[in-house]
Amino acid sequence: MRRIWLCADDYGISAGVNRGIRDLFARGRLNATSVMVVGGAIGRNEVEALKTAAAAATRSAIGLHVTLTAPFRPLTMHFRPVHDGLFLPFTKLLRAGLAQRLDREIIRTEVLVQLKAFGELFGRPPDFIDGHQHAQLFPGVRDGFLDAVKEAIPDVWVRQSGRQGSLSTRLSEPKALVLDLLSAQFRRRAARASIAVNPGFAGAYDFSGAPDFAPLMAKFLDGLPEGGLIMCHPGFVDEALIALDPFTTQREREHAYLAGEQFSLLLAANKVTLS
Repeated sequence: MRRIWLCADDYGISAGVNRGIRDLFARGRLNATSVMVVGGAIGRNEVEALKTAAAAATRSAIGLHVTLTAPFRPLTMHFRPVHDGLFLPFTKLLRAGLAQRLDREIIRTEVLVQLKAFGELFGRPPDFIDGHQHAQLFPGVRDGFLDAVKEAIPDVWVRQSGRQGSLSTRLSEPKALVLDLLSAQFRRRAARASIAVNPGFAGAYDFSGAPDFAPLMAKFLDGLPEGGLIMCHPGFVDEALIALDPFTTQREREHAYLAGEQFSLLLAANKVTLS
């Protein structure tokens, strides 16, 4: 049996997303989630409910979802660049990084403060660290991100988003190809800092067309190595989510599939376990 991580991102973005993630933990259909400490639904009650749900799983991990993009606000007073007090949208953050307009120390400090906030909420460090909208991979972000991890909790692993598979497969999916290229640089820097990364990744797709999640999950499992990670975004839509994120109704489709019997059968057919 291959053991993998199935990680639901964005715990803390809204109560509906939180509820969907906890439901899948309770069903044994998730074994990891990453938490946005800058989200609007991450108070003590939501944290305790998540800890209870994760404790029921035979294997679980709770990580920090470092958030550096709009429409969220920095936790540090002097974070730059911002727009109307908010982080930049991810496309502008990526462009700023490519143009070498991001300050490594400012990024490091914001990540350290988010790590501290996680520790205050959960009473312990995160099991792993990743990034909202893959911002941890961006030029200008990745070095400050890794500096903070190395300083605060060097023994955890961090998420890279590079895939297995042939070059022809990668070229057919532009979004995933960009993540592959960014991840290659990120892995090299993480290795130099002696920081562990997940050995494989899957889960990126174009959600705008509301695709069927079943064949996508089958594709994600194909070739994923032992210890690899699949990113997912299950949850229930509420007004808070609609106000913050374009990824809405597709979250409910993901939740419905992961909660259903078809997913359980797929895992068994592929000799994959979350436990």
